[in-house]
This record gives sequence, structure tokens and C-alpha cells, in this order.
Amino acid sequence: MQQQLDIWIRAIVRWFGYIPNRDLSGWILLLTAILLGLTVDFAVTQFIRFIVRRRPFRTLALLKVYARWAFWIFVPSLFFLLATNMQSARFLRRHPVADKTAEILFLITTTWLVVQLLKVGELRLIHEYDTTKDVNLSQRKFVTQVRFFRRMTAIFVIILGSSLLLISFQGSRKVGLSVLTSAGVVSVVIGFAAQKTLANLLAGIQIAFNQQIRLDDAVVVEKEWGRIEEINLTSVIVRLWDRRRLILPITYFVETPFENWTRSDASIIGSVFLYLDYNVPVDKVREQARKIAENDPLWTGDSFAVQVTDTTPTCIQVRILVSAPDAPSAFDLRCHMREQLIAFIRDEYPQSLPQTRLMLAEELKPKETDV
Repeated sequence: MQQQLDIWIRAIVRWFGYIPNRDLSGWILLLTAILLGLTVDFAVTQFIRFIVRRRPFRTLALLKVYARWAFWIFVPSLFFLLATNMQSARFLRRHPVADKTAEILFLITTTWLVVQLLKVGELRLIHEYDTTKDVNLSQRKFVTQVRFFRRMTAIFVIILGSSLLLISFQGSRKVGLSVLTSAGVVSVVIGFAAQKTLANLLAGIQIAFNQQIRLDDAVVVEKEWGRIEEINLTSVIVRLWDRRRLILPITYFVETPFENWTRSDASIIGSVFLYLDYNVPVDKVREQARKIAENDPLWTGDSFAVQVTDTTPTCIQVRILVSAPDAPSAFDLRCHMREQLIAFIRDEYPQSLPQTRLMLAEELKPKETDV
């Protein structure tokens, strides 16, 4: 029984690569590399904290939020990969399982770290750009392009890392090589061409260059007014005026007509319609409307008009046009104009409000007859 137990122990020890003749196992290298990598991680972290205490840097803050854990795992995996490739036969004994583990761990952590660094680079580039204002058209255009190309680059890095990971295994090496070669890429493209995914991807590229939409553009889609909140590779999220989210495929903005109120200029003309009686003094209403517009900071002064645009059997239609810097301002300006004009007509010319007239026929008097 004791002899059998010794045989099992020796077999397990040999499988792990440890041979007691001053040989160092690959798995012991793993533990040593992890400890050394964590030591480096700790030293780098403390050095960065020391710098931040003296002078805060936004880049370091972003690295701490997005790339911290990827870096903490990447450094030990790098040391482990270097250790498994050391060729000193007198002191180290390479183990195939440890070597393969080192390759896989390094590929995964490198891919993860590069993707996170791309995110940090995107946030650093667009930090000073304000996309919440309609007038910042060039800034919103730049932010849209940066985010799209960051996502495309991240997908390419993930595909490359996955291909290299497949190549590291003997059974899946052909699959990994086919993805990296041109024939494999063409095959992948042809496979996706039969699906809507490629159409969405191409639509995203077209939008990134042609700029049909940008982040925070004011649009009217599906009879709803809202703003572009996110532009992803396959979908666009529109934040509606009542805070609902409308999710549309990105091909919608290539194939379907829609309104973009901030395509080249954020300014817009708002209209107010009033239905008044035929005896309304239009000149007085025009003067008052001009006075109200001039006293309202939302009016840009570019456009103004008061016109009778239609008539009905009971009233006339008066249209007031005023210009505003953007769509929300135009909505508020229209409300201000409508409220104050109604109050003016009610107080000064109440007879000019819509009326319903009834005409009663006179009673016919009986004719006097001769007696």
C-alpha cells in the first residue's frame, strides 16, 4: 500500500514537471512570475499615486478606471511567458502545459489591455468636446467618428487575438490561419454578406463619413422628435423628448427618409397659428408680435412674419413665424408668443376672438286691413 502511494505521488510530481535534481518546474515558474508581476504592479501603482497626489492627470485617472485590472493581470502573464522561454537547462525545466498556459494567458490579457487602452484613448480625445450643444457641429462630428473607429479597431484587435489563440492549438491552427489570410477574410465577408450584420456595418461606415447623423443631432423618426444618444455598429439609440429611448437599426438612417434638424445648422423657424375673428386688426397684432419677439432672448432676429394664411367661414388663420437658435428654444419661444398674443387680444380686442354669429329673422307684422 505504501509503495503504491509513493508511485502515485511520484507520478503526480513528474506530471507537474518537478524533478528533484535542482530542476525548477514550469508551474513553480508560474508562481514566481505571478509574484514578480504583482510586485511590479504594486510598484507602478504606488508611483502613479505619488504623481497624482502632486498633480492630477486625467489620463492617469482614466487608466485607473478602465485599464487597471487588465494591467494587473497582463504584467504577471508577461513575466510568466518570459520565464517559460528561458533555456537554462541546468536550472530550469520547461513543461509543455506551463508553456501553453503562458501563451494563452498572454494573448488573452494583451487583447484585453489593448481594448481597454483604446477606450482610454477615445475618452482622452473627446474630453474637451462638448456634444450637448447644437451649434457644436464640428465637435459632434469628430466625436462620432472617433467612437466609431474605436469600436472598429477594438473588433479588429479581438479578431486578431482570437486568431492567434486558435493558432496556438494544433487542432484549430488551420482555422486561425484561414481567418488571418486574405482568403479567410473574404470567406468571412461573404458569410456575413447574407446577413444584416454586414449591411449594418457598411451603413455605419457610410454614416461615419457622410455624417447623415451625429451624436446629439435633433431628428424626427417614426413621427417622434428626439436626439441621437448613441451610434453603435448595428443600431442607433434615439432619446425622445419625453425621455423614452427609440432603438433603430443603423440601416434605417440610410434607407428611410427622416428629418435632421441640426444637419448643417441648428437654427430653426417656429410657427404659431391663431384663429381670430374677421374684424381683428392684423396690423396691431403684427406690432405686438414684433414687440414680444424683440423682448424675448430666445429670438435670434433672423426671421419674423405675421400673415393671414387662411380663411374659414367663421374665422381667419393668422400665422406668426419666429426664428430660434435650436429646436428646444423654438418650442419655448412659440409658447411664449402664443400665450402673450392671446392675452393681448383678450384684453385689447376681445371682439376679435373667434365668435359664432346667429342672425334671427325679423317677425313679420300682420298687415292692417281696412275696416
